[in-house]
Amino acid sequence: MSNAKRLRRVLDQPGILVLPGAYDALSARIAAQCGFEVVFTSGFGLAASALGLPDLGLMTMTESLDRVRHMVRAVDVPVVADMDTGYGNPLNVIRTVEECLGLGVAGIILEDQEWPKKCGHMEGKRVIPLEDHVQKLKAAVHARSKDDLILIARTDAREPLGLDEAIRRGRAFRDAGADVIFIEAPRSVEELEQIARAIPDAHLFANMIEGGKTPFLSAKELEQLGYKMVVYPLSALFSAAKATLETLRTLREKGTTSGAPTLLSFKEFEKVIGLARYRDLERRFVS
Repeated sequence: MSNAKRLRRVLDQPGILVLPGAYDALSARIAAQCGFEVVFTSGFGLAASALGLPDLGLMTMTESLDRVRHMVRAVDVPVVADMDTGYGNPLNVIRTVEECLGLGVAGIILEDQEWPKKCGHMEGKRVIPLEDHVQKLKAAVHARSKDDLILIARTDAREPLGLDEAIRRGRAFRDAGADVIFIEAPRSVEELEQIARAIPDAHLFANMIEGGKTPFLSAKELEQLGYKMVVYPLSALFSAAKATLETLRTLREKGTTSGAPTLLSFKEFEKVIGLARYRDLERRFVS
């Protein structure tokens, strides 16, 4: 069974699907080992981990896909990939979808920002005309053909054009063939509720960022509001960055990591990266 079909089956089940954000193959592997059914690749996290730069449209399609490829291969669960705007016009979207299908990606997000895009919780976003993104989504539907790839249509219109326009776009994206509707950065619980009332016949996607513009709710709270998918895209990245900062500050100041935040032991880390399997293969095939 394909990863996309597996994701569709999960979406058909009752309850809300919680997606952990991964920023590289290691964090994806850890998420899968923690028991998550699906892993999400955060564009913000990819830019930070690959380039050490903010999410401002600085990653190319090729750079993003290269990292997604490693993440898909690192886990045995479906991966949802953040494909930004599709990296151009409908023809670019078709290529993006085809590349994702070739990698075994289970679902993708396509957003309606102008390129270069920005993190959805930053100021100064601009969106393309509604009909332009509708055509990009139709191109994505065409490109996936009979594949079960999940299309998550995102609009960033809330900030520049208001919630009513964002909802209008969400409805149009649903009608264009998107499987899941993602209205980015609502500013209150009331706005989250309004979105759910306005688009009751679609799977709705929520984005929970610590310190972001949207109220930070639990998966259970969002399920009660009517949401089907929720991603916590930066939690692992933020926690890893904090642990790294504290550990290296301790090393710089004290000349030792004793007293630094809890570290995995060498043996524990070997289990995370699956060293035992390669030792078995080495014994089997190395003369």
